[in-house]
Amino acid sequence: MAAGSFRRSIASQLSKVLDLPPENLIKSISAVPVSKKRHVADFQLSIASVIENSSSDCLEHLQAQQLAERLKCDSVVSEISAGPGTVNFTINRELLAKTVLQQVWNDGSEYGIKSELFSTVPRQKAVIEFSSPNIAKKFHIGHLRSTIVGNFIANLKAALGHEVVRINYLGDWGMQFGLLGVGFQSFGNKEKLKSSPLQHLFEVYVQINKAAEDENTKKLAKDFFRKLEDHDEQTLSIWKQFRDLSIEEYIRIYKRLGVNFDEYSGESFYQEKAQEVLKMLEDKGLLQKTIKGTGVVDLSEKKDLSTVSTVMRSDGTSLYITRDLAAAIDRMNKHSWDTMIYVTDKSQSNHFQHLFQILKLMGYDWAERCQHVSFGLVQGMKTRRGEVIFLEDVLNEVRSRMLQNMTSTKTTKEVQDPVETAEKVGLAALIIQDFRGLLSSDYQFSWDRALQSRGDTGVFLQYTHARLHSLEQMHGNAQLTDVNVACLQEPDAISVLQHLLRYDEVLYRSSQDLQPKHIVSYLLTLSHLAAVAHKTLPVKGSTPDVAQARLCLFHAARSVLANGMKLLGITPVTEM
Repeated sequence: MAAGSFRRSIASQLSKVLDLPPENLIKSISAVPVSKKRHVADFQLSIASVIENSSSDCLEHLQAQQLAERLKCDSVVSEISAGPGTVNFTINRELLAKTVLQQVWNDGSEYGIKSELFSTVPRQKAVIEFSSPNIAKKFHIGHLRSTIVGNFIANLKAALGHEVVRINYLGDWGMQFGLLGVGFQSFGNKEKLKSSPLQHLFEVYVQINKAAEDENTKKLAKDFFRKLEDHDEQTLSIWKQFRDLSIEEYIRIYKRLGVNFDEYSGESFYQEKAQEVLKMLEDKGLLQKTIKGTGVVDLSEKKDLSTVSTVMRSDGTSLYITRDLAAAIDRMNKHSWDTMIYVTDKSQSNHFQHLFQILKLMGYDWAERCQHVSFGLVQGMKTRRGEVIFLEDVLNEVRSRMLQNMTSTKTTKEVQDPVETAEKVGLAALIIQDFRGLLSSDYQFSWDRALQSRGDTGVFLQYTHARLHSLEQMHGNAQLTDVNVACLQEPDAISVLQHLLRYDEVLYRSSQDLQPKHIVSYLLTLSHLAAVAHKTLPVKGSTPDVAQARLCLFHAARSVLANGMKLLGITPVTEM
């Protein structure tokens, strides 16, 4: 990694002066964010971080100014200065250009990932549960967020060399299937079920729900669900058809999103295992009966039942949390994972707190390695037809709006496959609008804002990628072998190179807190810097040396832009 060789070089000089091992210093040296207003150094050492990471007392009074004076410039570092609490290092300009371009070129899609920042991070097996819609109910916008956030986390972990198991845990069991079964007997249509299962089951569910208060319907629904629980063959085969056809359609829609799963699991898998969990809770003396006959686990510190979690209905059947307990234990047995991540909206935080607490009480220490990544709510997402009910409605809407924008723009060239392009660009717009802030914050969705071609949007990222791609097509691909880096000394070229230096730190930050916003803001800045350089550093009409060097710079920017977009779940387009 380019930044790595520079960090190591700076650390080795510091290590001699401070009498500390270089590896203790590397984490205190970071690339400096590019500033539009002024020229900045490339790296800075944080004095506070050095003191914090060192056990030596003699560093307590370390001053930036004094340290800077004790350091010398060499073939790597051309300038050293002190700032408030920092020592700043500027890298030899030609070496900077040569090293960064060489590294991006050699590492390709692994640029930033091969960094020594990740060398101490152990490779692990991660199980990630995300998306998880309920069959026959709306695939609401929360499921869309869960899908794209979970996909990002899985992409990032896989890119960093971890083994990832992607699980879609469907809501495919419960009393609503009693209602659905009865509804299908009254309003179902086998042809419609085959051609559009999600929509048809939803319509049936809405219709039968109108009669859900009717005593006779209630009784029929209960009977249907009881037959399901008793494995009645005919009832099971109706249920299985609902489930299989729904999954087939989900797979088709997820494909449009560029998302795939290793496992389609569901609550139905854990019916019997949930009963085993209740038995285990009872054996361990953790299951307590209430006056109403329900089963609870006491989670209060003083064991005074001030906080309980209900795990069993009065008739002895399991609840959602009991099935979740069974699923967690089963996944550990099956996958022996190092970490398990659940991606759902923040309204379920309590549920997961209880889940992890109960697992711990049961004696499963690995509960500490379970994590709930929660996200906020999205307000105001409507399609032209009204409220969002199906994921496909969102995808169709974003595609048609994007197509409309593309056809009304005068600069739009003839694109080979406009529908496909509109879909990819539209998806980028959705993802970037979603990932720009902290995942836990709620936000107001706006089609107009998401689909703007200027500003900090997914459309702008796609436009930049397509533009840099066509630059390479027009002038032939860049060749790194004979680049004269002395031709890349303009401030706008240096800014792009400095920004490329920081990519590994940004990846590291996202890998630590699982927030995509660090990568998003990095890519948006990269696109803005590349857009400025595209204007001020023309390839056309320059001498061959200059043209070749600039092409290499733009190739490096496009390569890193594409890598980052793919991690976020965006497919870069090459024309727009």
